[in-house]
Amino acid sequence: MIKAGVTILMINKRKFIQLVIIIAVMFIFTSAAYADTPITLPKIPMANTPQEVSSSIQVLLLITVLALAPSILIMMTSFTRIIIVLSFLRNALGTQQMPPNQVLIGLALFLSLFIMMPVGTDIYNQAYKPYSNSQITSTEALNRASTSIKGWMLKQMGSKEKEKDLAMFASLSGIKLPVQKEKLPLNVVIPAFMISELKTAFIMGFLIFIPFLVIDMVVSSTLMSMGMMMLPPVMISLPFKILLFILVDGWKLVTQALVSGFVK
Repeated sequence: MIKAGVTILMINKRKFIQLVIIIAVMFIFTSAAYADTPITLPKIPMANTPQEVSSSIQVLLLITVLALAPSILIMMTSFTRIIIVLSFLRNALGTQQMPPNQVLIGLALFLSLFIMMPVGTDIYNQAYKPYSNSQITSTEALNRASTSIKGWMLKQMGSKEKEKDLAMFASLSGIKLPVQKEKLPLNVVIPAFMISELKTAFIMGFLIFIPFLVIDMVVSSTLMSMGMMMLPPVMISLPFKILLFILVDGWKLVTQALVSGFVK
């Protein structure tokens, strides 16, 4: 009986809700039909003058740049090499999540700002400032900014080994070789720059791993010779690796190596 009563109540509740919805819809259409003033949709403001159109385009470009800012930061600056080397360093120390990802990303970000400050100043003086004073057009400002950042990326690929990456992407894009590096478009320079940065970062990470790997091997062989096979070597080697890193002032050495690799 109780189950039957609950079922009846649920059915009646559904019918009641359906009835309320039907009455509400009928009321809306009836009010719209007999209203003195017709229902109008809100108007969307449109740009009518050239100044308003220019302002709208500027806002659209600004939103686009803000949306692409993380990709620009990763692809066209020193951020990629720095964060990869710092990640290698943490793995070599074996400290798991210490320092945490937020600290590593923050350090890589501010080091990137420090390294890219001359390029940012040049873009501001050569592109943004004349454009804000209406001395050049937006197209010319964009060309000047891209020239500055492209010149910096090409400077980082000055060695013959890294020029092979430029030649590879130039040939893949159908550009006839040989060609001057300065005349290559950004769609060729950016991927070549990223490949060269990955290669350099992995070389630095390998060199960072070597001393810590030696400590692990020494500790492991010592424990084996003492018959302590059940004791994890990581527990013993971790304090020694941290002590070595502190004694040689590791953070200063790594930071100096990273910054000096870009400031030439």
